[in-house]
Amino acid sequence: MADFGISPGQFVAVVWDKSSPVEALKDLVDKLQLLTGNKGQVSVENINQLLQSAHKESSFDVILSGVIPGSTTLHRAEVLAEMARVLRPGGCLFLKEPVETAVVNNCKVKTASKLCSALTLSGLVEVKELQRESLSPEEIQSVQEHLGYQSDSLLSVQITGKKPNFEVGSSSQLKLSIAKPSPSVKPSVDPAAAKLWTLSATDMEDDSMDLIDSDELLDPEDLKKPDPASLRAASCGEGKKRKACKNCTCGLAEELEKEKTREQMSSLPKSACGNCYLGDAFRCASCPCLGMPAFRPGEQVLLSSSSLSDA
Repeated sequence: MADFGISPGQFVAVVWDKSSPVEALKDLVDKLQLLTGNKGQVSVENINQLLQSAHKESSFDVILSGVIPGSTTLHRAEVLAEMARVLRPGGCLFLKEPVETAVVNNCKVKTASKLCSALTLSGLVEVKELQRESLSPEEIQSVQEHLGYQSDSLLSVQITGKKPNFEVGSSSQLKLSIAKPSPSVKPSVDPAAAKLWTLSATDMEDDSMDLIDSDELLDPEDLKKPDPASLRAASCGEGKKRKACKNCTCGLAEELEKEKTREQMSSLPKSACGNCYLGDAFRCASCPCLGMPAFRPGEQVLLSSSSLSDA
């Protein structure tokens, strides 16, 4: 009993199942009540009803599960998580469970390492194995009767775990020391390296400096004006019908636009008598300029489509 570290005033929970002998359970509870005293409390909970219990978070200082002599309790992951929830920060869990010494596929009985991993995943820390011993004949019979499992490689292990010293979902402000950025310091430059890459005006007048004339880098062909036709794209203006390509930059688009404008101007009606510019009094009956004011000879007169249709 001293291994559990129970002291007066603590709240202790004893978890049992159908494999736990009733007399052994009563004897354990009586001993725990003597240790906790009047200010403490000992609660007894069935493992199958633990998830439906109304225990609040951080209700117990110590939880004992499967430690009743003759008990062969198996702990599911959700049961371990519930035990971690009702433990107070810093509280301890002590459990005892039959384990396999070898890994067996699809086996309901875990190995000791898997049981420790399950305790860690439930949220406990400082998980360690306290004791390992062979099963008693009564415990072997209990495994066969209550678990429906039989194996010659079973052992009984006692494992403990501790809840961290904070509650689930708790928060704490971090004290961060944000230092002011120090002024940037330019790296020191080697004077020899700085002198090597420095060019002064006197260096340009030095006869030993061999400078290259940029004009000498040009060939005679580079100085000739290129032919505009050679600047056109290969597909620009090809075919029977001249057509500028999309985003034309060779000038063909502007050239075709000027030709189109000239064709529109040449298609306008022309005077047959030569008196159209004088006004309606001198115009013939079929003159296209009827109704238009007089204009100077040679002045271009544009007629709207509505005027042409009226005429």
